Parts: sequence; structure tokens; C-alpha cells
Amino acid sequence: MLIKTYGSAVCGIDAITVTVEVSVTVGISFVLVGLPDSAVKESQHRITCAMRAIGLMWPGRDVVINMAPADIRKEGSAYDLTLAVGVLAGSEQINPEQVGRYVIMGELSLDGSLQPIKGALPIAIQARAEGFEGFILPQQNAREAAVVNNLKVYGVSNLQEVIEFFNGTKELEPTIVNTREEFLEHVNTYDVDFSEVKGQENVKRAMEIAASGGHNMIMVGAPGSGKTMLAKRLPTIIPPLTLNEALETTKIHSVAGRVEKETGLVTKRPFRSPHHTISDVALVGGGGYPQPGEISLAHNGVLFLDELPEFKRTVLEVMRQPLEDRCITISRAKFSVEYPANFMLVASMNPCPCGFHNHPEKECVCAPGIVQKYLSRISGPLLDRIDIHIEVIPVPFDKLSAMQPAESSAAVRQRVAKARNVQQERLKDEKSIYCNAMLTPRLIKEYCQLDAAGVTLLKNAMERLGLSARAYDRILKVSRTIADLEGEANILPQHLAEAIQYRSLDREGWAG
Repeated sequence: MLIKTYGSAVCGIDAITVTVEVSVTVGISFVLVGLPDSAVKESQHRITCAMRAIGLMWPGRDVVINMAPADIRKEGSAYDLTLAVGVLAGSEQINPEQVGRYVIMGELSLDGSLQPIKGALPIAIQARAEGFEGFILPQQNAREAAVVNNLKVYGVSNLQEVIEFFNGTKELEPTIVNTREEFLEHVNTYDVDFSEVKGQENVKRAMEIAASGGHNMIMVGAPGSGKTMLAKRLPTIIPPLTLNEALETTKIHSVAGRVEKETGLVTKRPFRSPHHTISDVALVGGGGYPQPGEISLAHNGVLFLDELPEFKRTVLEVMRQPLEDRCITISRAKFSVEYPANFMLVASMNPCPCGFHNHPEKECVCAPGIVQKYLSRISGPLLDRIDIHIEVIPVPFDKLSAMQPAESSAAVRQRVAKARNVQQERLKDEKSIYCNAMLTPRLIKEYCQLDAAGVTLLKNAMERLGLSARAYDRILKVSRTIADLEGEANILPQHLAEAIQYRSLDREGWAG
């Protein structure tokens, strides 16, 4: 008897439907074809034990299983349930009539229970697009998949429930998630707030500009001056995710298996802070069968690299292309995948190995030339791609002990959102460009025009600081953002002057 069941393979952040053809005929052999990996090949043993646990048997006949399309590699144990239902239907141990209407995915334990899978959201989106009636998957992934409307999502706990469902002896309740209601309920809830940061008004101003235009920034300051504390609060002043951004972000986290089973939808802007020992593959993504890296998990959010000079040079250099293109393409011999990587890079570093160069009170004990050597661990091309450089000075005691509350994240976010709205209105006819940091050379020429005083000011800065053409573009983008925050249609000299001062690491003699 020939039966077809349906699963799905995740490629990048999208899914491809896999047709599992099961032929049960006379004989005693078992053959599994269709480019399965080792985990899929091992499924027979898990399925056999799971069947035995609920009183069923692996058919003592010739079983041939083909997983089509056969040129796509099938990876992981998530096909256990797909294969098990096909074998049971082919051997007439369950009713095969309804089997082909559903996408079925799940990893079986030896007792018949189900373990969670990765990529439930993109699989559900593809199932709806191809007209399947529903999606049967482990209970732990049900809310994640139920974000997709017009698709019946059944979360099950074990193989027995699936068998009873197809035999008509048990009704399964579809999981229902009101996507918009859940999104609005959690969209602006944060555990931290800008009001908790005492002092540092100049750094807060720089972060407000960075958030308004989507600019990358680096903070340089002594240990304990508040760099990490400030960075963790940056997502709270960025405008909230839109529903489309939330769905796109959730797809990436779903592929990586990082969606919490209680929430189903990523509603806050991601904040990723990898340790400095991270490898280049873990940062940008990859592996034998590519998985998204930290830059993709930070998509639509913030990637924070603490102690930037401590990262391996190769790790930092692989970020150059994603910072420009806002996506990362990972190529293998037989295929390539593309992951989005539209993130804000926020980095922090000490000014020298001891941490006290340019400190107002403590003396630096580093030998001559050591400061410059420490800073040179970060390449010029990478620094060129960071729009805002800001020095963080330790907060004095009188400000630390002050009881007066600082400005809240909500108040700052209102100004940032207003500036973002100006940019979105200006760029509404441009595809995939919605903030000043994404401006192309053509758009810079159109929207970042300077008056005579501004041209002179920028010319002098370029000559004195020895800035590159890329740094020139970055200054114009930041000054455009400052003008948007001030509600000005044109870039004025004071906007340009403030943008130039945020290139402190380009300043000759800064390192002594």
C-alpha cells in the first residue's frame, strides 16, 4: 500500500514541503531514501520503540520510504512523527484517509512522547501557503505555529493522540493565538529603563541619535563608567517592533529553536551580547548545515559587543559585509542560504589595557605606545562602518547620589519615534530603506545637501582628521538624523558640528 504524508525542511528562514512516500508490500526489508542524514536514518529505532510503548508493532513487511524532493538534504529528528504516521497508515494500523491533509512534524521519544522541533513558524507559513488544512506538531511549539492564521494548528503530546485523531476516536483542540492582541500586550514591556542611569547626558544624547537613525556606535571609557548599563537600555528607546518585523524576527528565532513556548511571538527588539571568545561561524552563522548566527538573531534589534578589542580579529572582520548589506549569505557546495542581519551594532571598549587612559582622576600605567597598539586591534575599515564614537566619563559622586530621577525611556522613545516617522515619510518610495543609516550614495546626495558654511566646516574636518570617503558619508547621515530630531528640513552647521564630534577615534593624537 502506498501512502503519502507531509513534513517540511527549513532552508534559511523559509520552509520547503517534503513529501514522504511510504510503500508497504510483501517482504521483510526496510529502505529509507531521499538524502536523509544520520538522525533521520536512526528514526526507525525510535519509531519502533514508540510504537511498542503504545501496543503497536513495526510492520513485518517490506517498507520503502522516499523523502521527496530527493535532492534536498533532510536533517534532524523532526521527521520521526511524519515517518511513523506514514508507516502506520501504510500498514493499515490507522485510517489513512485524512493523513494527506496535514503537515506532520515531531521528534519521538522511546515512550511515544514528543519533543519540540525547530522552525515551527516558517513551516506553518509554508503549510498555509500550500493549502494544507492543518499542522500537527509537538505541544511545546503549538503557540509559535498558531501565530499563523487560517491554519488549524494541533499541539499533541504523544503518538497515541495522533493515532486516535486520525482514527476518529479523539478530537484535538486547535491552538488559537490572537496574534495582534498578544503583540500589543507585550510590545513595550522592558525590565530596564533609561531613568535608572545617573548622569551621562552626553552619552544618552548620542544613543538617542543612534536610535533615531539606526546608526552603529562605539563607547570608549574606563571600567565601571556605565557602558554596558547604557547599551542594555538602548532597545527601550528604539521604536517598538511593527507586527511584520515581529513575525520576521520570530522566524529567525524559530529556525534557531529560541522561541519561548509560552509566548509564540518575539515582541521586543532583540538584544544579543555574545562573549568575546565567540567564533566567526557562531557570529555570522554557518555550520555543516547552516544555522543563523548572532548577527541574524539580533535582526531588527541590537548586537552589543562588549570589550571589542578582545574579540578575535577574524571575528570582527567578517562583520564588514553584513554591516553594509544588512544580510549574510552562507554558501556551501550544493546550496546557499541567506539570513537577514539588519541590526544596530553597539560596541564598548576600554581606552587602554589598564582602562584609565584619559581618566579624570586615575593615572594610566600603560607603557608608551601601548594605548595606540590596543586601539589598533580594531581595524580602520571596521571603525569606518561605525557612525558614532563617544567617550564615556565616569559619573561623579554627586550625580550618583542625586535623588532626582533621570528622563525615562518612554520620553526619549517619543522623540526617537517622531524622527523615525520623518525618515519613513521621506523614504516611503524607496524599497527596504526606512532610516538614515541605510541611505545610499544617491539618497545622501538628494537629502543631505549642505550650505556654504557646512561645506567649509566639513572640508576642514576631513583634512584635519584625515577621514575616509566612508566616514564622510557617515557624518552626513548622522547630521541628517540630528536635523530630523530638531525638526529641521535642512542640515545646519551646528548639526554637522555635532556629527563631526562623534568621530573621536578618528581624531589625530587621541591615543597620546
